[in-house]
Amino acid sequence: MCAAQLLLLADGRFPAGGHAHSGGFEPIAATGRVRDVPTLEAFLRGRAATTGAVSAAFAAAASVATRFGELDAELDARLPSAAVRSASRTLGRQLLRTARTVWPGPGWDGLGAAPHQPVVRSYTPPTPPTKTTLQTPRA
Repeated sequence: MCAAQLLLLADGRFPAGGHAHSGGFEPIAATGRVRDVPTLEAFLRGRAATTGAVSAAFAAAASVATRFGELDAELDARLPSAAVRSASRTLGRQLLRTARTVWPGPGWDGLGAAPHQPVVRSYTPPTPPTKTTLQTPRA
């Protein structure tokens, strides 16, 4: 990924919104189980060691995979929470929609309609975008 692409993903106005996803913090805080710095730290460590580690592993696998349907189904099986699966697919769909707009081409078709976010983040299209295919989306 080039520097311009990384800057786009880091932009707070980026449509996929993954930078602002809480990873389940709001529901757990609403129960009172996260109420101070020590309980927040415990939540974040647990998140990183479980769902975070699984997401990272699948992002790495997506960078070299060729059968994304199977990879996507495997990630589904490792995310036991329906809410986490739904959020991952929503963020993945938003990121894919943006990628198709910014870097048009047939290379994105292999991901399906609603892939998980970690799969989209590390996917490299078989027909990568070139300087001639890069466009600025029009509002």
